[in-house]
Amino acid sequence: MRGMSEGARERGKARRREAILRAAYQLFAERGFEATTIAEIADRAEVSARTVTLYFPTKLDLATCHLGEFTGRLAHALNNRAPGTTTLEALETWLRADLAEHPAEGELDGLWEAMLDRNPQLRAVTNSRLAEAIQEGARIFAAERGAAPDAFTPRMVAAAAAAVVSELYLRPTEAHLEAAMAFLAAGISTLPPGQLP
Repeated sequence: MRGMSEGARERGKARRREAILRAAYQLFAERGFEATTIAEIADRAEVSARTVTLYFPTKLDLATCHLGEFTGRLAHALNNRAPGTTTLEALETWLRADLAEHPAEGELDGLWEAMLDRNPQLRAVTNSRLAEAIQEGARIFAAERGAAPDAFTPRMVAAAAAAVVSELYLRPTEAHLEAAMAFLAAGISTLPPGQLP
């Protein structure tokens, strides 16, 4: 019985957290980041302002957590892949699992993009954090192939993968996933041997 109540409590927390994020991204897109208050986010999410700040201490935490959690999950999967598994294979395996586990995020991804379109300052922060994630991806690809992490080809492969994954989360279908992985695999396979990532 205790396990069931803990499970229900965790699901309740997850629903509250998603409602807060959805409300924040809607308001940031409608009114702008600076003009939106924590109280307005709380009102739209139907929680108290204190609840909002318990989940997200600042508005910037709200605006950036979606990308941070996503890149954290991806980095963990790539860094902890099974021996003998290529980075590209690990990416595909992780994408399939993550898209299955977070199907409702398609709507959240769209709201997040709308928020960034309305708020250039948030787009700049996001781009900076995305650049860090791409650098980490380049390091992982480079280590697999014995190249320097700051070489052109690992960075190019990581940037292409980031762009493809970003599009995939906006249109998460099996056909798009297949096309995305085929595109990345084909691109990597055409690199000259001396310039493999």
